[in-house]
Amino acid sequence: MVKGDKINFSTPSGFPEFLPSEKRLELYLLDNIRRVFESYGFTPIETPAVERLEVLQAKGNQGDNIIYGIDPILPPNLQAQKERAGETGSEARALKFDQTVPLAAYIARHLNELTFPFARYQMDVVFRGERAKDGRFRQFRQCDIDVVARRELSLLYDAQMPAIISEIFEKVNIGDFLIRINNRKVLTGFFQSVGIPENKIKSCISIIDNLEKIGEAKVKQALAAEGINTEYTQKIIDFINIHGSVDQVLDKLTHLAENLPEAQVFNLGVTELATVIAGVRNLGVSENRFCIDLSIARGLDYYTGTVYETTLLGHEALGSICSGGRYEELVGTFLGEKMPGVGISIGLTRLISRLLKAGILNTLSPTPAQVMVVNMQADLMPIYLNVSQNLRRAGINVVTNFEQRPLGKQFQLADKQGIQFCVIIGSEEAAAQRSSLKDLKSGEQVEVTLDNLAGEIKNRLG
Repeated sequence: MVKGDKINFSTPSGFPEFLPSEKRLELYLLDNIRRVFESYGFTPIETPAVERLEVLQAKGNQGDNIIYGIDPILPPNLQAQKERAGETGSEARALKFDQTVPLAAYIARHLNELTFPFARYQMDVVFRGERAKDGRFRQFRQCDIDVVARRELSLLYDAQMPAIISEIFEKVNIGDFLIRINNRKVLTGFFQSVGIPENKIKSCISIIDNLEKIGEAKVKQALAAEGINTEYTQKIIDFINIHGSVDQVLDKLTHLAENLPEAQVFNLGVTELATVIAGVRNLGVSENRFCIDLSIARGLDYYTGTVYETTLLGHEALGSICSGGRYEELVGTFLGEKMPGVGISIGLTRLISRLLKAGILNTLSPTPAQVMVVNMQADLMPIYLNVSQNLRRAGINVVTNFEQRPLGKQFQLADKQGIQFCVIIGSEEAAAQRSSLKDLKSGEQVEVTLDNLAGEIKNRLG
C-alpha cells in the first residue's frame, strides 16, 4: 500500500457491527436466555472459532454450508523466506459454521471428563460464506442447547425443549408465538408405507420442508421432478395438510396407522410424538404455545426424531425464530458409538435484526448508566467522586461528569444517552450535605440529603 492511499474502513459485507444501544439489547437478550438455560441445568462451554477442516467436513457434516478457510498471512519478508525454503502450507483449518459439529468434537476430546447425559449451552459467533442480504449474515451469534447421552436418551429431554423455548420468548416479551412439533419417523414411516422408494425419501422430506417458502404448487412440481407420480404426490400433500388440535392430529395419525401397510416406523414416530406432547403438557407449557405440524421436517439429514420450528404469530414472514430436533449419529461421528442428542438453536443476530426491523423490539439506551453526577465546580470533584461511589455501592449505575460545562449542556448530554436522573451538588448543597435530584423524564426536581440519595433514586427507578 502506498503511503497516503485512502483506506476503506467500512465493515465487510455480511459482518454486522452494533451501536451501543443495539449491543445492549443483545446483552439483555443473552442474559435472559442464559438464565433460562441455566434454570434447566445446562452448563456453559465455549469451543474455538477455528476447527480442523477435516472435523467440519467429516461424514457430510458441512452439508450445503460454505466454510471460511483460515490461512496465515505472513509479512512480505517472511513470506519470501518461506518460499525460498520451499515450505508448504500448514494443516487446513476453517472457521466453525455452527455449534453442533464442534460440540461433537468437544465431546470426543473430553469424553472421560464429562458426565452424561451432558447438557450444555453455547452462545458463540459462527461464520458462513452465504450471500449477505437483509437479515442474513456471514458472522452471527447462535444460542444453542443440546443434551447428549451415551446409547439412550429419554424423550422427556425432547419435551423439555418446547418448555425452554416458551419460557425464553415469554420472558423477553416478543408477542405471540407457536412452537410447531413433528417427528421425522412419522414422515419417513408414511413415505415408506405409501410406497415411496427408499432412495427418494430424504429428498422428499427436504422438499416438504420448503412448503412454506415455495408453496404447495411448487412442492408438487419438485416431487414430480423427483419421479414421484401424481397419486403419491397427492397422498403426501393430503398427509401434511392434516390439521386440528394436538389431540385431533394424534387421533388422526393413530387411525391412519391402522390402515397403513408396514407401518412400524410410522407407529414408532407417532408413539414418540405422543410421548413428547404428554411431556410438554406436564411441563406446563400453555396449549396455545404449541401444535403438531406434519409439514415441519428440518431439511438437515442428521435429524432422526422430534423436530421443532417456532413462528412469531402475525409475523410468519420472519421465518423460524428457533428450531432444532433430535439426532442419533451426529455426535458419535468421531467416537464410533451411538450418542443420541436433542437440541435447539436461536440465531440471535438474525433474530434481533428481524425483530428490530418489524418494530417488535426496540434498542435500549446507549449507556447502562441510570444517574449522572453533574459537575458544578471543579473544587467539589472529591464530593462528586464520593457520591458516585456510594451510589455504585448501592447497585446504581453512575457516570460522573468530569468536564465542567453549562448545566443545561450537561442535562442534554445525559438525556441523549438515556440517563434518567441527574444529581446536582453546588457549594450550598455540599455544605448542607444535600443534593438536588432532577428527573429528566418528568422534569421534576427534588431536594434530597446525601444519606438518603441512593434510597430515593432506587424508589424512583422502581
